Amino acid sequence: MTVDVGIRSARKARMLPLRHLPGLVRDPLEAFEEMGREADGEIVRVNLGPFRPHLITHPEHLQYVLRDNVDNYRREGMMWKPLGRLVGDTSDLGASWNIRRRVYQELLSAPSTALMADEMITTIAEAVDDLGEHAAGGRPVDAYEGMTRIVYRTIIRVLLGDRIPLENIDGLGRAMVTATTSSFRARMLMPFVPFAVPLPGDRTFVRSVKAVDDLIFPIVHEARAQEDKGARDVVSMLMRARGEDGGSLDDQAVRDGITGLFVAATDTTVSVLTFLWGALDAYPDVRSRLYEEIDRVVGAGPVAFDHVQKLTYTKMVLQEALRLYSVAWITPRVVRDDDVIDGVRLKAGSTIAVSPFLTHRLPDVWPEPHVFAPERFAADRSRHRFAFMAFGGGPHQCAGRVFFFIEAPLILATLLSKFRPALQTSPSIKPRVDLTLKPRDRVAITLEPVVR
Repeated sequence: MTVDVGIRSARKARMLPLRHLPGLVRDPLEAFEEMGREADGEIVRVNLGPFRPHLITHPEHLQYVLRDNVDNYRREGMMWKPLGRLVGDTSDLGASWNIRRRVYQELLSAPSTALMADEMITTIAEAVDDLGEHAAGGRPVDAYEGMTRIVYRTIIRVLLGDRIPLENIDGLGRAMVTATTSSFRARMLMPFVPFAVPLPGDRTFVRSVKAVDDLIFPIVHEARAQEDKGARDVVSMLMRARGEDGGSLDDQAVRDGITGLFVAATDTTVSVLTFLWGALDAYPDVRSRLYEEIDRVVGAGPVAFDHVQKLTYTKMVLQEALRLYSVAWITPRVVRDDDVIDGVRLKAGSTIAVSPFLTHRLPDVWPEPHVFAPERFAADRSRHRFAFMAFGGGPHQCAGRVFFFIEAPLILATLLSKFRPALQTSPSIKPRVDLTLKPRDRVAITLEPVVR
């Protein structure tokens, strides 16, 4: 890639035709993938009528946008605009965001994650046993609902500790699921429509956000009144944090920090662990090798944090699931100042559509991209550092990455040390577009107890 500083000599991006617009309405992801194939790693502009974003998928171009010149590409518009109605400011500007980022970094440091893992292990074991009871006698269970309950209980307990009673955990989880699956598709595909104009799902979204507020704000108010200076839950950490000017976060900003981290720590894990059952059904050799490793490392359990680093093939399976089922299908940016990438002119104010989903399907980067092959992530394999974009790249990588690579192996190890899941629906699990990609149809599994 070359970055030409001569703005005037740069060319305009090739425009993809308007014919993709009907497909985006009918099946957004299929039309989006067709655009990616047509672009083939080049910077192109997508003609969506009044909205014409630039599509950037090649790892070298992504490195420039997300690392080399990151300050020129702001987290604004499209996905960030509707997401901000749920989690507050997402622009990576201002004192509030910087305070929250420092708290996240402290929370996700090595000493903190070791303590976090102990709480995760206990909660995951309880949630898996609960799922096993629902699946007793060979009764099929909804995999997405099951994974949601395990992940949400785990992360809520880690983030909020004993500040939230067990009976409220599932309620908060349901409200968050509904909030991230209601109006996001319409708002992301039509970012030019103002919030004053109602779109499908808006009313449900507003009700869900209110339900979240009704559960989170009392926790914030109680924590503010108690002022426990030694507490390590995220509420207390956000309240204690100070900006460079000595300023602190108000209750709204604390609430936003909690919900923002919650979305980052749950959405990807739930979706990937649901899509994974289809891959394991379709690739029995991968399934057998995964089971063998967990039986060898964990046995009958209990699972321990030390097991995670020994589950090398399990991590490869999860990485390949993240690649193939790139739930973060689009993460847009807005150009601050005129720029040129690889000879293509980008004007200030234009939208850049970064798509891990499409980057992970570039044949020149990932041979046979639609094949589920965990060996791509073996220790002796190498690739461009921006070829794998499951959690973004550069200084603004998603905080959910740390959570994922602790909680997902622990969940798999706990579940597979006790049960052998069997898919009861089609292994071809079609995704649907929301804030992240989620299964379009019900994914049913049965759980056969492991006999040792």
